[in-house]
Amino acid sequence: MNEFEDLLNSVSEVNPGDVVTAEVLTVDNDQANVVIEGTGVEGVLTLRELTNDRDADINDFVKAGDTVEVLVLRQVVGKDTDTVTFLVSKKRLEARKAWDKLVGREGEVVTVKGTRAVKGGLSVEFEGLRGFIPASMIDTRFVRNTEKFVGQEFEAKIKEVVPAENRFILSRREVVEEKAAAARKEVFSKIEEGSIVKGKVARLTSFGAFVDLGGVDGLVHVTELSHERNVSPKSVVSVGEEIEVKVLSIDEEAGRVSLSLKATTPGPWDGVEQKLAAGDVVEGKVKRLTDFGAFVEVLPGIDGLVHISQISHKRVGNPKDVLSVGQEVKVKVLDVNADAERVSLSIKALEERPAQAENEEKRQSRPRRPKREAKRDYELPETQTGFSMADLFGDIEL
Repeated sequence: MNEFEDLLNSVSEVNPGDVVTAEVLTVDNDQANVVIEGTGVEGVLTLRELTNDRDADINDFVKAGDTVEVLVLRQVVGKDTDTVTFLVSKKRLEARKAWDKLVGREGEVVTVKGTRAVKGGLSVEFEGLRGFIPASMIDTRFVRNTEKFVGQEFEAKIKEVVPAENRFILSRREVVEEKAAAARKEVFSKIEEGSIVKGKVARLTSFGAFVDLGGVDGLVHVTELSHERNVSPKSVVSVGEEIEVKVLSIDEEAGRVSLSLKATTPGPWDGVEQKLAAGDVVEGKVKRLTDFGAFVEVLPGIDGLVHISQISHKRVGNPKDVLSVGQEVKVKVLDVNADAERVSLSIKALEERPAQAENEEKRQSRPRRPKREAKRDYELPETQTGFSMADLFGDIEL
């Protein structure tokens, strides 16, 4: 009877909600049997009350002889015996301590771990406490697939803490935005118009390529990707590729940077005078046709103009009547202007001039004689020699 009374007295010293120290007696079947120090009362600590990881091994957390601090949850009385035990939790005690630590920390940036993709956002863990990041607060752009954050550790800002409601809201987007703003400020402080910088191709569009300069995305317009005309961005660069670009313009207020890739590579017109000169006869390919002539590629990236008057000795109404795109032609270089990036070409200069055309040209080139005034074989009426009608008919009576 005395022993039973001692047991009841010890039990009365343990109540749900108490924080106690317990010694692990045995570990078996995903639970540890413990004894609460100073009472002799036994308790049960399950794997579920140790961690949120259902696939974990309890032996990785506790072993016989360990001393652990736990939270008393409730009393459990054996059905077939008079033994009295308590269900205890280490996980919930850590959560309570975490809540205490969180109070008043709104606005602080902490490191969390993504645990589960849930409806409307992402569930995260911070020091044993479960938090929630709404989908709109995960990144600067809306994230539909939140699974990629599960298992990752990242920084997030504490937005709201309500322990009584177990409400713990965080925002990763604000951290990303703040870091991006700091990175932009640093990038803009280092780059200047005309400078050559390194970057990584971030994404491709139909109108160009965006290059990450280390926190700022600059645009290489499709016209600045290559010296060639009408190129596709994906045929010049690929996502993830590191490239050197020239800074064309900077608009820090709008956060825009215009870049050029072709400005960092030799152009087809560099040193063209050593490759092409007036009088040269070369072969080329018709690249495009216009109403006033044909553009023929005579060197890679260099198109010369064959004016409609230089296509044939015969009259040409439209270049499309005698030439076609892709046609190989032989042309004579008439003029090279590297500064203006213009080359004048002629096809007819390599063709034999027809006799009819030659005579026509001779006639057109022969100087015309001034017209002689036709000799008059009549006399002007006296009315135009200074006489008046009165002088002629003055004596006639009417």
